[in-house]
Amino acid sequence: MGAILCVFACVVPFQLLLTACGLRRAIPPHFLGVVGWLCGLRIRCIGRPAHGKLLLLANHVSWLDILALAGVSRSAFVAHGGLAGHRLLKWLCDQNDTLFIARERRGTIAGQVAQLRAALARRRMTVFPEGTTGDGRGLLPFKSALLSSVERAGDDLDDLTVQPVALVYEDAEGIAWLGDEPGADNVRRILCRTRPVRLTIRFLDPLAHEALHSRKAMAEAARAAIAAALPPAPPRPL
Repeated sequence: MGAILCVFACVVPFQLLLTACGLRRAIPPHFLGVVGWLCGLRIRCIGRPAHGKLLLLANHVSWLDILALAGVSRSAFVAHGGLAGHRLLKWLCDQNDTLFIARERRGTIAGQVAQLRAALARRRMTVFPEGTTGDGRGLLPFKSALLSSVERAGDDLDDLTVQPVALVYEDAEGIAWLGDEPGADNVRRILCRTRPVRLTIRFLDPLAHEALHSRKAMAEAARAAIAAALPPAPPRPL
């Protein structure tokens, strides 16, 4: 924590200066990657993110996913609107153009789709279609509503690529943020580990042809590709 706070204190003045110069996006992905390393993340990448306008669809295991993917792919993220209630956390998220959504408020989905579409025209984005964290071994159902933003690409997103990403933790059970565990307790548990957090990020083949015909087709194809890249789930005890 001391090292993270020192890095933060050193970075903030430069971030404010670059923001004033219109270069706000330069530092945050690198900062998040460094914080991930200080938290113990040791990352191996297989494949690479596609070039150009890009929407990444990834499984979700931990808050570490954001640090890892930001550092490797320079992506911004779609996050749960509840995070916006924490002033400092919201400011940090805003520096990397985080898009906050409230999945439980279905009446706002059209506006959320429009926001994601506009964001994709500016920079690459990552969506966690499960909508919450899983156990890292299996996958929850993928929600497809936000994928309406790329269902009919149009001129502003003609060259957009939709690419699944599998996050494979060596110790998924020990990393996953599940159930009613408070966020502060989970952070403390991760930072108290004496072993590194080994993560393999597998950038899979971009979706193509029939998989891009509809939001539901995209969700199903991405989920199938990520499921195939995850290790087999351990057998349940008898």
